[in-house]
Amino acid sequence: MTLKQTFKQGSIDRYDYDVAIVGGGVVGATLACALRGSGLKVVLVEAEARSQATARGQAYNISPLSSRILDGIGVWNEIRPKLETYSKIRLSDADYPNIVQFLPEDLGAGTLETGTLGYVAEHRVLLTALQRSLQQSSVTWLCPAKVLKTDFQAQGVGLEVWADGAVQEIRVRLVVGADGARSPLRQQAGIRTHGWQYWQACVVATIKPEKPHHNIAYERFWSSGPFAILPLPNNLCRIVWTAPRAEAEAIAQLDDHAFLQQLSQRFGDQMGKLAVEGERYVFPVQLMHSTRYVLPGLALIGDAAHCCHPVGGQGINMGIRDAAALAQVVQAAHQQGEDLASLRVLRRYERWRKWENLVILGFTDILDRTFSNHILPLVLLRRLGLLVLQSVSPVKAIALRLMTGLTGKTPELAQKLPETLLSKNA
Repeated sequence: MTLKQTFKQGSIDRYDYDVAIVGGGVVGATLACALRGSGLKVVLVEAEARSQATARGQAYNISPLSSRILDGIGVWNEIRPKLETYSKIRLSDADYPNIVQFLPEDLGAGTLETGTLGYVAEHRVLLTALQRSLQQSSVTWLCPAKVLKTDFQAQGVGLEVWADGAVQEIRVRLVVGADGARSPLRQQAGIRTHGWQYWQACVVATIKPEKPHHNIAYERFWSSGPFAILPLPNNLCRIVWTAPRAEAEAIAQLDDHAFLQQLSQRFGDQMGKLAVEGERYVFPVQLMHSTRYVLPGLALIGDAAHCCHPVGGQGINMGIRDAAALAQVVQAAHQQGEDLASLRVLRRYERWRKWENLVILGFTDILDRTFSNHILPLVLLRRLGLLVLQSVSPVKAIALRLMTGLTGKTPELAQKLPETLLSKNA
């Protein structure tokens, strides 16, 4: 029986699931957790085994807004003790002596968890907590599994899924693409994208400094690209070293001694002697934005919808906000008896997130291009900009709100402060 026949021979109201989420990474799992208790029947389809999916070596900058969303879906209390916080951000232009320092009080009292501007979370910590939460829910998890075919019709979406050594045909009302930057779902649906590959790539490594990191995050701009230092637990630091692609590949291939020699010139001497912990990774950098996020029966979230330059650590936070926004739109439509897979409903999500994401994409692109060059007028302009940030409080607050995810519409999941903040203020 073909996918089309499954719809023609069955009742329109007979679906195996209301929502199928394709991609069980952090963003897809966040959406699945957000839909728990909604009355919707949800299936999560993930290509990798759970242990393999959690084994990746990434670490993420988690914004205060993302922390509230994770608290809203009930996983923050498990995640929080395993994260490192940062209470200061230091922004500088290469060796230029003026340093802009951001502090929690720059945003005003009660906005953030006391003394915190953000968090640094390892991939395994986030995804393990999300997976554990889903195991205690009614969400069905097909893993490892792969979507072989999609068939979009007026009555719903048919999926051919390979799982447990066999092909299954399932019918759903709405399919959500959380399947990454090369999203097969997006490509099968014919949704075009705009963007480009940057001339740069990022070298990522974990460093053990001799001295304490004091919970400070650094973003240093060099003509070859941004250089970020993020504090991790156990006095480790994660570095994200952006350089032209060929140079980044060469840096990653250096032995530890030569690597640390070059790294010290970027890192500075504020933490003393450095040592390399674990492997180094190189990943390409791109800007990508889908021309649309939705079609009837389809919605895209996270990297399937957009990718940005890693400067400022915005990528994972954009995806978490997508998940919270889509969950809110879909649940509201379901409660009001609307067709949650209709274009009229799904465009509410697109209108909400597309333009907010576009602001971040533009912000990160301009930031990278303005600082990653030797052009004298731009050098003078950016240093003037740093001076303005340093001395004009309203401008500083706006920039910090953008970096911490506190601009734009706040999802209902995030409208209560995290319990850690409430307990400290009690």
